[in-house]
Amino acid sequence: MPAFSPSTTTKHTSALVPPALSLPVIETEFPRRLHPYWPKLQEKTRDWLLEMRLMPAAKVEAYADGLCYTDLMAGYYIGAPDEVLQAIADYSAWFFVWDDRHDRDVVHGRPAAWQRLRNRLHTALDSPKDHLYHQDPLVAGFADSVVRLYSFLGEGWNARFAGHFHAVIEAYDREFRNRTSGTVPTVEEYLELRRNTFAHWIWLDLLEPSAEYELPATVRENAAYRRAALLCQDFAAWYNDLCSLPKEIAGAEVHNLGISLIHHEGMRLEESVREVRRRVEECITEFLDVEKEVLRYAERIDKGIDNGSARDAELAAAVRACLCNMRNWFSSVYWFHHESGRYMVDSWDDRSTPPYVNNEAAGEK
Repeated sequence: MPAFSPSTTTKHTSALVPPALSLPVIETEFPRRLHPYWPKLQEKTRDWLLEMRLMPAAKVEAYADGLCYTDLMAGYYIGAPDEVLQAIADYSAWFFVWDDRHDRDVVHGRPAAWQRLRNRLHTALDSPKDHLYHQDPLVAGFADSVVRLYSFLGEGWNARFAGHFHAVIEAYDREFRNRTSGTVPTVEEYLELRRNTFAHWIWLDLLEPSAEYELPATVRENAAYRRAALLCQDFAAWYNDLCSLPKEIAGAEVHNLGISLIHHEGMRLEESVREVRRRVEECITEFLDVEKEVLRYAERIDKGIDNGSARDAELAAAVRACLCNMRNWFSSVYWFHHESGRYMVDSWDDRSTPPYVNNEAAGEK
């Protein structure tokens, strides 16, 4: 059973899911939910992309809504205060734009531009208020979103978030070096790298401002809670790999679980697809089991067995809220991949060049 009953904000979809990517258990056991703020969220994030100059106006008009970035976040952080969800959605939109810049720097052979951006992001992460008006819109947009995210909880959470994102930046640098050298990581190397390039810990950190509660380390390090957290993110990363494999093969990518399996395990394409799918399905099965353990853990907290403080009920409610949104990640990610124009490679004029990216020499000026 889910941690909470299905929301009245369920959004029904007419998206067609190819049989190779269909996961009936997601469609039946993980009801899709959408934050009621979503329509306003979509509008405001579109305005923010324009204000921050993160996408040209024509591309925002043509592609922003169809990319469904706000749908993804509105389907994950249910229950978040509107201003928290808005900050998360803007940050998520920035993240996709950053990912596209990183990709274009690789494609166009711009190592100096990438290193400059890498260093600027590290600096902006530690002092975002000093970079709100940076000449590079990507740095200014990052600073703006980080300042807002830093305003919700305490210094401990902020420091944890910063540490996690410094690691993400470095993982992107390693990916840059792998791609420019044509290095395909081994399966184990890839799985370790993927947890940072997908930003597992960032999306999990953001569960806490959504629940309006900074979880203590004892909860975050609880074996069941941590396992549930990693399973929802591994599912998302590996399902992304499954769906984006055609796009990434077309773009001569080297970072995809399927590509690592082909290159290092000697699998044929069809075999690698089956293996990635097996791992994806295993994440779902394991989550359904460990979800029950986390609910029992929350019940013990509620009764004061593990904590005993006067805030037991509040902490238990926060754990349940975070778990509920881990569950939401499965359906949100699933439908996002079948609705977002980001993965509709067959509709692009050039399968290696997404139509929504700024393909000019950004970062070299």
